[in-house]
Amino acid sequence: MTELRHTQWKKTICPYDCPTSCGLLAETDGRHILNIKGDPEHPAAKGLICRKMHRYMDSIHSPDRILTPLKRTGEKGEGKFMPITWEAAVDEITGRWKEILKEEGGNGILPFYYSGVMSVVQRKCGDAFFNRMGACSLVKTLCSSAKGAGYEAVMGHTGCLDPRELCDSDLLIVWGSNMMATRLQAMPALKAARGGGKRVVLIEACGEDMAPYCDQIVLIRPGTDGALALAMMHVLVEEGLEDREFLEEYGEGFPEFKDTLKDYTPKWAEEITGIPSLVIRSLALEYGRASRPAIILGSGPSRYGNGGMTVRLITILSVFTGAWGKPGGGLCGCSPTAGPYVDDALVTRPDFRKTPGRKVNLNLLGNALNGDRNNVPVKSLYVYGSNPVGSVCGQTQVIKGLRRPDLFTVVHERFMTDTARYADIILPAAFSVEQSDCYLAYGYCTFGTAYKLTEPAGQCKSNWNTFSILAQAMGYEEEYFKRSEEEMVEKLLEEPGPGLGHVSGEEWEILRKGGVISTPFADHRLFRTASGKIMIVNPKQPNPMPCYLPAHAGVYPLRLIAVPSQYTLNSIFLDREELTAGRGAMKLMIHPVDADSRRIRDGDPVIAFNELAEVEFTARVTELVAPGTAAAAGIYSMASRGAGLLVNALHHQRLSDIGEATTLNDNRIDIRSAVNV
Repeated sequence: MTELRHTQWKKTICPYDCPTSCGLLAETDGRHILNIKGDPEHPAAKGLICRKMHRYMDSIHSPDRILTPLKRTGEKGEGKFMPITWEAAVDEITGRWKEILKEEGGNGILPFYYSGVMSVVQRKCGDAFFNRMGACSLVKTLCSSAKGAGYEAVMGHTGCLDPRELCDSDLLIVWGSNMMATRLQAMPALKAARGGGKRVVLIEACGEDMAPYCDQIVLIRPGTDGALALAMMHVLVEEGLEDREFLEEYGEGFPEFKDTLKDYTPKWAEEITGIPSLVIRSLALEYGRASRPAIILGSGPSRYGNGGMTVRLITILSVFTGAWGKPGGGLCGCSPTAGPYVDDALVTRPDFRKTPGRKVNLNLLGNALNGDRNNVPVKSLYVYGSNPVGSVCGQTQVIKGLRRPDLFTVVHERFMTDTARYADIILPAAFSVEQSDCYLAYGYCTFGTAYKLTEPAGQCKSNWNTFSILAQAMGYEEEYFKRSEEEMVEKLLEEPGPGLGHVSGEEWEILRKGGVISTPFADHRLFRTASGKIMIVNPKQPNPMPCYLPAHAGVYPLRLIAVPSQYTLNSIFLDREELTAGRGAMKLMIHPVDADSRRIRDGDPVIAFNELAEVEFTARVTELVAPGTAAAAGIYSMASRGAGLLVNALHHQRLSDIGEATTLNDNRIDIRSAVNV
């Protein structure tokens, strides 16, 4: 007889890399997650969730999930493993680490993680373990660190617009943001604006997804957004549309910066951006005449060698008409909060580190694995919350390093990812509903907690519990490693940061039970910089005076950019056939002019190449990419492509001007047809 079990709907939070940290309701019988839907009580998402999360339970209960520790039996990359016990896995891992620490010191061991889970405890708890070990210190700048550095160079820690404030904007400029893929919960504001007669303008190198939702599409050459911002400010000054009183009272260095704008004419910008000068002038005038214009800034424009400067210039443009401080005016897309909600140091424990340790930028993983002129290769790699083979620049170098016979690689993972195939030991990882944590949305003023709904499947363990076991085996006696993850969440709530300073008793009760609260919007006229003013000119920057910096040059004619996919997120959800089938083959979007000159038709197999690699794609010919641009959407699996290389094989290991960030949009390629080759 089938056992009937009572089910309940319980609150939880989406753990993935999205600005919203959406609220979810999970139907569970205590053992399984039966259904998922959006939580209508979530203050930002209000029940709206993406297609990826509607069937989240299919990932949780996937037959392909790794449920036991595994040990490699074949060649690295072959994907052959056998089950072993946790005891055997921990003994081998910690035994190898103790040998490396004795022979090489902590610099021989490199932890590697990024945004596989975006919570506080589970994402960051490994820092405490590796700080205690004295291992390499990972510089985590894969996504938008240049964007953050550029914004902070102007605004410091001033909170920008929460997307819920966009209802008061009278003009929306979506700049380098595929909101359908990365800011879905803000799309209702966009649709409402257009429904109310407000204009929405898209500035993009690839407008394939967002074009239907905008009134005007301005296609721009990749990496030239700073030139457009400068030319728009030139027009604003020329037409007297800058708010001189505001800029002189609240800005540092406005008169000096204004003097430089005379050279940045629309005609000058046309040669760089490919945007006609009349379009630039018209856009600047529309922006200058709006009362409360808002720029919704994506991360794409920051992923270049000039990315930090580009964001500085766009941020300065956002204050140029005095829109900041007016309801709905200013910039949206950077940090909107007025202060930290919790003290990360309680989780990361920098005080555990007794020696500085070697710093390794995750964008330079290939160098760390293979060695460079400054450092010998690391001897062990521990990967969690990440799939660097699919997401880090210089894929061929990363794979070369992972194949090293003397590299001991451990991967804590849920599925057999491209990276896991190179592991010596795989540890089975938990899903968000199988662990407890707290979440702060990096795009909204919200904070929440989510507690474990079911026990981890099989022998899976959370990051917290895995590091606790490894710490015990390493002989680490700190009380920190003896706490439960629930106790860690409780400690964070007991010592809140200023961002939770005005939380009511009712809201504290929500956090203790599990749920999300809204926190006050930032005061956008409270400029949280060292001087208390907007740093138009910033003497602490490598280039104190904002100016145009070109992106990286190259001998190949097409600029390659990576754009997000609505169907998958980073390399997450590649286990779900309905999502991977929906997006189809690995496509490369090119403009008809570039396709015609190469005799390429829509749907043709093509080979993209540069000095680093050759990668196979299917051509997607569209007028919604800028001429001279090739756009690759989403991350795919090498295993699903017959071990074929991915787009990141064409990406150089180069860093941005400030922020030490990825420059994955700043690469040059050419394309040739693969028809009848």
